[in-house]
This record gives sequence, structure tokens and C-alpha cells, in this order.
Amino acid sequence: MNRLPLWVRAGAILLMLAVLGYAGWRLWASRAPGGVVPVVAADTTQAGMRSMTLYFPDAEGERLRAETREMLEQEGLHERVAQLVRALDEGPTGGGVAVLPAGTSVLHAYLDDQGLLTLDLSGAFRQSFTGGARTEELAIGSLVRTLGDNLPEVKRVLLVCGGAPLVSLAGHLPLDQPLDPHDWL
Repeated sequence: MNRLPLWVRAGAILLMLAVLGYAGWRLWASRAPGGVVPVVAADTTQAGMRSMTLYFPDAEGERLRAETREMLEQEGLHERVAQLVRALDEGPTGGGVAVLPAGTSVLHAYLDDQGLLTLDLSGAFRQSFTGGARTEELAIGSLVRTLGDNLPEVKRVLLVCGGAPLVSLAGHLPLDQPLDPHDWL
């Protein structure tokens, strides 16, 4: 009689047990409410919260006004910058108006040793912008001031869009040189 080695038989048994275990788990999951395995939310009680100051134009479009929000502390520069831009894109929770073009997001954020933040924004930043000179000024001011106030390591901001230099957003404000957040106070 031609018998298989013991290690082959043991491996086959283990494989069968794994398949049966998976099938049992799938059966149990299908009986859970909604047929979905319940997902436990991440525990954020240990995560740090931080007050962030966002700047939005007032309802009259005359000046920027501060809005403070508690946000989850982010680790890396890209994540911190993306969080701030996302919050600006979502708009104010109180008075004021959203001024960043809808869908604006961060593609890349690079900070050099001199404090220059090169911020590469999605194409929506340029393509979805509608407004005149004042709206352009408020949009850039909102972005640059929010970054400068919340990221002390940022001394200047250079805006890029889709990896290409950005001469201006709508032709009224030059963006081909770095912007100083203190100029937007």
C-alpha cells in the first residue's frame, strides 16, 4: 500500500480545518445584523486633540475671520497640511463663507530647512475657482494664514497646482513667488 508521509497528511488536515473555520466564520458573519461583520471603531481616547484656527471670509466678503476647531492631532507634515486644507474646503461651521474652490485637496506638501512650504494642490483649486479679484485675495489669504497660524515651522508658502507652477489663481494676484503668512494678518 502506498501511504503518504505523515507531514503531508497533517498538512492536509490543517488545510481542511482552516477551510472549515473560514466557512464557519462566513456563516456566522452572514447571521450578524445586516449580514456584515460588526466593525469596532478605533479608540481615539488616547489620541491628542489640538485647537486649530481656520480663516474664512466674513459674510460680506470684506475680511477674514477666525474660527477655532478642535481637531485630531496629526503626525506628519503632509497629514497636518491636508487636514487644514480639508477643513477649509468643508467651509465654516459658524458665520462666514467657504472660499476655497470645491474639491481642493493636497497632493504634496514639502517643507525645506528655511521654512518654505511648497504646497501642491489638486487641479480643482485652479479649475473650480470662480470669483473676482477680492475673492481670489480672500481664498489665498484664507489658505496662507491658516497654514501659517497652525504650522509654526512654515515661514513662507509657495503654491503649485497639479505639479505645475501656479502664476495666479484668477489673474489678479501673483502666486509665482512664495507668500509670507504675516502679510495676510
